[in-house]
Amino acid sequence: MKEVSKIEFNSKTVSLAILLTALGVVIAPFFWFPFLTTKAYPGQHMINVVSGVLLGPLWAMVIAFFIGFIRMGLGIGTIYSMPGGLPGGLVVGATYMLLRKLGFRKGEVAAFTEPMGTVFIGGTLAVYLVAPLIGDVKLLGALIPVWVGWAVSSVPGSIIGFIALEALKIAGIERETFTERSTR
Repeated sequence: MKEVSKIEFNSKTVSLAILLTALGVVIAPFFWFPFLTTKAYPGQHMINVVSGVLLGPLWAMVIAFFIGFIRMGLGIGTIYSMPGGLPGGLVVGATYMLLRKLGFRKGEVAAFTEPMGTVFIGGTLAVYLVAPLIGDVKLLGALIPVWVGWAVSSVPGSIIGFIALEALKIAGIERETFTERSTR
């Protein structure tokens, strides 16, 4: 029996993870805006939605981590990409899995839970954990402004991600494409 917490490594899954990471890095210079001491990036939320649904919550977090890490290295991201990106992918992936387990055929609506992870979980972690650790006085205690600013990034990103999933579905690309085990 397959463990839920285990990340499955098959060539399709790894290839898609690499592709989504590369896409997230390539579009980053064109698709972000400054907000307080953070850099909001709707493209990350789109990638969170696609990776969370197609690959699952753990892969979505791995992809978000690498996109954030590379963006920081390129100077187009901040340390806030970690609490901002990782929870969104986790929530989408977990919600998708739960909806499918409960029998919902349209599990892609999990895309719209991405802001809950990014805004409420990530924003709260950014304000009360990361900002104090790095001494960011502009973000200390600014929970509501961070929630609002990150929602301005996360909501459009999740909508674009949902549209991307629908387009991929029309093309015949769904979660089962990447999670089926090889019969060889």
